[in-house]
Amino acid sequence: MDFPKVVMVKQRFPVGKIEDIKAHLTAELENQLHSVKKGASIAITVGSRGISNRVLIVRTIVDHLKKQGAKPFIIGAMGSHGGGTPEGQMDVLQSLGFTEDTMGCPVRTSSTVVEVGETESGFTLYCDTHAWESDGIIILNRVKLHTAFRGPNESGLLKMITVGLGKAKGANQLHRQGPPNMSKTVQEVGQGMIETGKILAGIAIVENSFDETAILEVIKPQSILDREQELLLRSKEYFPRIPIGQLDLLVVKKMGKNFSGTGMDTNVLGRTKIFGVPEPESPSYKRIGVLNLDDSSHGNATGIGLADFTTERLFQKLDRQKTYLNCLTSTYVQRAMIPMVLNTDQELVKTAIDSLAVDDPTSLRMAIIENTLELERLYLSENLIEEAGEQVEVLSSPEPIPFTKDGELEYFSEGAGGHK
Repeated sequence: MDFPKVVMVKQRFPVGKIEDIKAHLTAELENQLHSVKKGASIAITVGSRGISNRVLIVRTIVDHLKKQGAKPFIIGAMGSHGGGTPEGQMDVLQSLGFTEDTMGCPVRTSSTVVEVGETESGFTLYCDTHAWESDGIIILNRVKLHTAFRGPNESGLLKMITVGLGKAKGANQLHRQGPPNMSKTVQEVGQGMIETGKILAGIAIVENSFDETAILEVIKPQSILDREQELLLRSKEYFPRIPIGQLDLLVVKKMGKNFSGTGMDTNVLGRTKIFGVPEPESPSYKRIGVLNLDDSSHGNATGIGLADFTTERLFQKLDRQKTYLNCLTSTYVQRAMIPMVLNTDQELVKTAIDSLAVDDPTSLRMAIIENTLELERLYLSENLIEEAGEQVEVLSSPEPIPFTKDGELEYFSEGAGGHK
């Protein structure tokens, strides 16, 4: 079969980042969090996402608290991820660089929660046991579009309170409300927890299109809801997308929880796979293939059901227990369904093209990306370059899809075509 030739391109995204993370955050902490009692035990939430500079950010928070005489510790706050077990969540934290040695403080995980109250609508306020037993909690998270629901507050500090601290019970309570009601639920549960007085501050991160820290703010508890809404709007300005809204085939080299809560960001794919919820009109990709599962996802292949095709390599890495638990907790079981499994990357692409039943495969509209988080560089089929226009910088002439002799895709970030 003749495959479409592809061109390596670099997207032009809005630029804006914090150059000195430590100095910036230290100034924020000294301004907003300067009255911590000596000897107070302070929990700092760390979730399962791959967030740039987070090790430095958390270490800066720890050093600031210790300087004030407090006793900080890190709490694994990731809902049902890591298999929902303390051991699994500890593995996730360690793989992300959070250990007692690197942080200079204890790292704790737990699967148990305490019920600390109830909201006006009857939602239970769940809180991680270790966090609730502390003298105060600092909520740290990235603010961005969610992959399942829309609203004034989506993925951010309130969701970290609701799901991260709420563990599997908090996650299940939220997802049972369904996408139309989830933003309102995180607002009510998040505010309910804030009103307990246990939350000392929120620390919000907004990343630019290059996964660099663009905004880093320490927010007083009573301001979290409103300020998060403003930061969500800012995050949308930075959100990276594929420059073409209509494709015949999208190939994703790697998926994983470290890239998105759904393994592959639904906002990038244009697929949600939530029963009863219409799929977005754009982007619209007829076929999606995913080639591999990142090791940092620890076998959790949540979101595999968003694809039409995958590889034996990915399938063998899949941990059913972790994947099923995640999808059952969210109630989005379609996202755990296994697509067609092919032996090699090359066979996947060939099969996907065959399924489109076109007379001239070289005319297909195709894109290849590393993952749904890192979209600065990608391959586009040569027939899309003019359509992409000034949004991209062309880095190569049209060339065959770079498969090795074993049929594995050699992506440009690994040196294919001599580009870095």
